[in-house]
Amino acid sequence: MQLLRHIPFLRTVFWYSISAFGGPQGHYGMMVKTFVEKRREVSEEELLELISFCNMLPGASSTQTITLIGYKRGGIPLAILTLLIWIFPACSLMGALSFLLDYLDDMNINVHAFRFIQPMVIGFILFSGLRMFHSAVHNTITRVIVLVASIATFIAFKTPWIFPILIVAAGVATNFSDKRIPQKGIPPKKIKWGNMLIFLALFGLAGYFSEISTKHNWKNHKLINLFENNYRFGSLVFGGGDVLIPLMYNQYVVRPETKTIIKNKRDVLQINQADFLTGSGMVRAIPGPVFSIASFMGGMSLRGENNVSVQLAGCIIGSIAIFLPSALLVLFFFPVWHNLKKYAVIYRSLEGINASVVGIMFGASLFLLNAVVISKLSVNLTAFFGDIIIILGTFLTLQYSKIIPPFIVLACLLLGWLI
Repeated sequence: MQLLRHIPFLRTVFWYSISAFGGPQGHYGMMVKTFVEKRREVSEEELLELISFCNMLPGASSTQTITLIGYKRGGIPLAILTLLIWIFPACSLMGALSFLLDYLDDMNINVHAFRFIQPMVIGFILFSGLRMFHSAVHNTITRVIVLVASIATFIAFKTPWIFPILIVAAGVATNFSDKRIPQKGIPPKKIKWGNMLIFLALFGLAGYFSEISTKHNWKNHKLINLFENNYRFGSLVFGGGDVLIPLMYNQYVVRPETKTIIKNKRDVLQINQADFLTGSGMVRAIPGPVFSIASFMGGMSLRGENNVSVQLAGCIIGSIAIFLPSALLVLFFFPVWHNLKKYAVIYRSLEGINASVVGIMFGASLFLLNAVVISKLSVNLTAFFGDIIIILGTFLTLQYSKIIPPFIVLACLLLGWLI
């Protein structure tokens, strides 16, 4: 019965999961529209705090944010359900692609329908950035932080550590003033170390058994290797899919061809370059987390076993292993973060942290605008003005109408298919 009252929320999470394109920055714009304006699950200030917090942790930041929205509403059980519903559509699609790749002869037709998705995402990012600007920026220091964070993000958008560095630096900057007083509240609670201990234990055990199973050639040792690889990626990656995909490329394409692996005749996970690049491109064209690429890589790396059940297990294990660290980290550190907010140094830092997130959104939108739209100016004027219309149309629709994000996405897909 307790679950029944959360069904409308979980239904919303599902619709969000099949319409959230564009990676973390694009997802945040849809979160504002879906969970702040429509559902009122969190306020703008609370969502901004959750985004700021998750960007300080390794792993899939938009996945961690949606998990915490579920956690705030219904505790750990609802957080887990929210996480599963959020990742299921994307992981299912990417896992299915590992089985169907040989039958998709004309990839250009499939991708063409998504031509307006990236401009639409820019519209979403601008919308969320401007909305959050009013909540986070109130004085000179926060305006400076927004400006610096925007420029730094634009210049170093693909640098893995840029986001946590900006967030920490902004938190330090707002501590130079001691005029802000900390919140008054309940004294900090005792920290529960359970999730953190599980995270560390799994990290160590996965590495140990992966090495032992490969060395002694255990049956189905590649499944253990796959879990270790993806758990490690999910534990250490800062910067989202743009950082994850190169790491996977090194693991599955480059490493198997190295002299050491060949000399020692190690039976390791391997994906050919063409298949890897196809999966890397397709994950950008589907809704949901970019980390769902782990489902495709899991299936593809085990396709050579010529066993459908093993390949399916690879898709499932790849998905679980990549998202498990994110869930464990965020559900451990969020209560700790709540406790730390009672202290003045952390409370004063929040002002700078939130402002830096707004700057990151503006910088990301400028980077994408330059890469996706302005680059067409000298090549195809029609495409350039078409993208500008989509960006403005998306922004104005979000700003002045009650149309929900899935309908905006469907409209852009339909336009891409027709034009």
